[in-house]
Amino acid sequence: MLNNLLLFSLQISLIGTTLGGNVLIWPMEGSHWLNVKIIIDELIKKDHNVTVLVASGALFITPTSNSSLTFEIYKVPFGKERIEGVIKDFVLTWLENRPSPSTIWRFYQEVAKVIKDFHVVSQEICDGVLKNQQLMEKLKKSKFEVLVSDPVFPCGDIVALKLGIPFMYSLRFSPASTVEKHCGKVPYPPSYVPAVLSELSDQMSFTDRVRNFISYHLQDYMFETLWKSWDSYYSKALGRPTTLCETMGKAEIWLIRTYWDFEFPRPYLPNFEFVGGLHCKPAKPLPKEMEEFIQSSGKDGVVVFSLGSMVKNLTEEKANLIASALAQIPQKVLWRYKGKKPATLGNNTQLYDWIPQNDLLGHPKTKAFITHGGTNGIYEAIYHGVPMVGVPMFADQPDNIAHMKAKGAAVEVNLNTMTSVDLLSALRTVINEPSYKENAMRLSRIHHDQPVKPLDRAVFWIEFVMRHKGAKHLRPAAHDLTWFQYHSLDVIGFLLVCVTTAIFLVIRCCLFSCQKLGKIGKKKKRE
Repeated sequence: MLNNLLLFSLQISLIGTTLGGNVLIWPMEGSHWLNVKIIIDELIKKDHNVTVLVASGALFITPTSNSSLTFEIYKVPFGKERIEGVIKDFVLTWLENRPSPSTIWRFYQEVAKVIKDFHVVSQEICDGVLKNQQLMEKLKKSKFEVLVSDPVFPCGDIVALKLGIPFMYSLRFSPASTVEKHCGKVPYPPSYVPAVLSELSDQMSFTDRVRNFISYHLQDYMFETLWKSWDSYYSKALGRPTTLCETMGKAEIWLIRTYWDFEFPRPYLPNFEFVGGLHCKPAKPLPKEMEEFIQSSGKDGVVVFSLGSMVKNLTEEKANLIASALAQIPQKVLWRYKGKKPATLGNNTQLYDWIPQNDLLGHPKTKAFITHGGTNGIYEAIYHGVPMVGVPMFADQPDNIAHMKAKGAAVEVNLNTMTSVDLLSALRTVINEPSYKENAMRLSRIHHDQPVKPLDRAVFWIEFVMRHKGAKHLRPAAHDLTWFQYHSLDVIGFLLVCVTTAIFLVIRCCLFSCQKLGKIGKKKKRE
């Protein structure tokens, strides 16, 4: 009996060992890293060994000590200041040229300049791995089974192909917003699917549809002129003629960090999986002093305010404007802010270098969330059913807030033009009008009512690709067609030729018959 138990224990331990696989991660900076880190932690819990490729000049990706998590640090010819500079230029460019119907062309021109700088950094990151023969040999010997890549930083797919392993993507949306369309082959009907960054909803007027149509074509132009520049790099790295899109099209699964609580209904493909809110979790108890401050708010409750980790401070004028508005509401306010204390700060407002945002949003006394509109913060608000005041600044933030406005869970104020009255009015609206809380709770119920939790779904598909060495059965045949075949231009051309030929033959026959009849008629007259 004892021998049988020992044998069974040994079998269990062996099963646990063989179930664990080797996963390689090609990460992106900022909030992108936070999302992937959640997936990494879950993979480690399931006995997988995870290796993260990290550039020596990485900004947010900090190596930690864990026996199942390895950080492979490779040299790049720049430091953290370079990444910070590119991010700063991107944010300022966006703030100064936020797109509107009248400025959209200039916006894309200015953003294109920043993206070129970003490409230079990205190629140096690529070279740091691909030209490091010692590192590449080490990776080959590690027998990885899948690579999870964030496509904002290109090249993860090249590394996977060179290692001979399947790869998959994790993203909210891609740069230029057209990679999913051009490389993933996702249909984007401009009649009802709003272009990313357009700040439109699926309920568009004729004018909106004109604007949407123009947005798509401007993004296509950006993709052709900017992202196509990677084609030569990809061809050289892989040693054969290829393109960025052809390579990206080989991705097994695209893990999209949204869900139908956020998205508007639209067509997708079977190898696109929604995992929005995978980082969300139930609220934990707050620090004692913070809890006491919240409880002191009484029945009025609290407002949580954060502009994210990227914005550390504001101009003195803007900070005073905001503090003045916050001082006029009965709620207590917890504001994440590292700048100089505003002179107009009210007694109801506490400043913090850092706040446990998820735990605060999950507190029963939280009435509203003032947010810059980052996807992570929005999903925490959705998860806990908290209405929002959006103060978007750059990238996907204006678009995210536009989604929440369309779903009745948020009010937007413009950081550049807002007054204290604007912010105060927005806060009173979302706190005092019941529809905003009701809509936020409706989105929360939709988010929670899923057959599988987002994080479990993300891990499942990673393990699925590992088990089956890919997911080719989910890949649409559209990837095997040229652009004119995809749009049936060859078929349309053939049918036009057939119709034209038929019309030509009919006309020729008619002319021939008329000529014959004419000759017969003349002959009869002579007789």
